[in-house]
Amino acid sequence: MADNARAKRLADLIREVVAQKLQRGIKDPRLGSHVTITDTRVTGDLREATVFYTVYGDEEERKAAAAGLESAKGILRSEVGRAAGVKFTPTLSFVADALPDNARTIEDLLDKARASDAAVRESATGARYAGEADPYRKPASDETDDTAE
Repeated sequence: MADNARAKRLADLIREVVAQKLQRGIKDPRLGSHVTITDTRVTGDLREATVFYTVYGDEEERKAAAAGLESAKGILRSEVGRAAGVKFTPTLSFVADALPDNARTIEDLLDKARASDAAVRESATGARYAGEADPYRKPASDETDDTAE
């Protein structure tokens, strides 16, 4: 459990260091302000770190950002080692986060559901019940019991 907490603390530190370095320290034009670090995960032995990122832009900008991150990997690892003060600095691997694409897909599905609900609501306005307003049977009242005797 202590190792898990240590890996979490190191992952948080790596995320902060990489984000700050990308924002202020790396002059690569491929890594502009459209690259965002979303999450970082470190293995239990603290040897490997996976850094998840998103790029807001088109496919060309995503490819350029991936190449820029790959070329800046050494500098970023050095910064992480300097900030972490651990015996072995974890290797960094960058993975494009699919979260924005998934969120966009969910938003599209929700828009379709809203449109469908609106169509049902529109077709229901002014509609009447096919039978009685209350279709459920009710027990006979006392009045009908008196007349039956």
